[in-house]
Amino acid sequence: MVGIAFPGRKGWLLLGVVLALGGCSEARLAVHATKTLSDPQALPGTYKVGNPYQINGIWYYPAEDYAYDETGIASWYGPGFHAKSTANGETFDQNDVTAAHRTLPMPSLVRVTNMDNGRVLVVRVNDRGPYAQGRILDLSRRSAQLLGMEGKGTAHVRVQIMPEESRQLAAAYASQSANKGEGTKVAAAPRESVTVQNLDGKPASVPPKPAPQPPARLDKVAVADIPDLKTQPIQQVSPRATSMFIQAGSFARYDNALRLSARLSSLGQSNISQVNIGSQPMFRVRIGPIASLDDADRILDQAVRSGAPDARLIVD
Repeated sequence: MVGIAFPGRKGWLLLGVVLALGGCSEARLAVHATKTLSDPQALPGTYKVGNPYQINGIWYYPAEDYAYDETGIASWYGPGFHAKSTANGETFDQNDVTAAHRTLPMPSLVRVTNMDNGRVLVVRVNDRGPYAQGRILDLSRRSAQLLGMEGKGTAHVRVQIMPEESRQLAAAYASQSANKGEGTKVAAAPRESVTVQNLDGKPASVPPKPAPQPPARLDKVAVADIPDLKTQPIQQVSPRATSMFIQAGSFARYDNALRLSARLSSLGQSNISQVNIGSQPMFRVRIGPIASLDDADRILDQAVRSGAPDARLIVD
């Protein structure tokens, strides 16, 4: 284990973390020491899922996806956005342990594993992005430093939502809204056309959301008194070898996959593999493995322009 602690403030965070580390097992988080918070302004910004939106011709479908688990490329952002507003109305601080994601609720907590060096960090999602093709997460500068990727600029990562902790964040914001006499404004989008998928080609499922039932009047908001994410120890797990691919498409009919594979064959080694989604066989078209991120970005751009608009860069 690598234990790295940095001075930080306690206060508004609803959920922080106690990392119970066991050998090379992944981090486990526990909520503890519940107290009450009478100042509703202690929760920054607002809870937001949001409506479907389009950037550079690509549609994104925000949702409360508590099964989210994806691998891909993370980047980081900081100086040009420091002190500006995030998508949920917070003030972005590049020195906080936060991140931007295109579809997850804001705020929510995710466990990020840098597969290049084995570092694991819990990060708070409070902004939208990244919109560069082939990127799945944009980390704050501090998050990038703690994960050991600031200098390189990118890393192969696994991003997993923390479902219970994220639900508690949502509930705390709902309580705050009720305390103010407001309803929680959450617009979850349908998942059937979501463009982000797990590596097996199966869209991440979204369990039905229970209707919130807050008391008619709340004098205080229950929160958990847990340390700032900036002071969490960094867990070290064993790095693993990864490969990059461009997943150009997934089809129910083999002949459709074959046509796309032939169309993209000039871009690199193209192959078709079968995966089962429930009882439905699907035929997945991939190009790779690809040696460098620069090559992967170039091939991804060419695949999109060659008739594979849903192509994406994956790490396997």
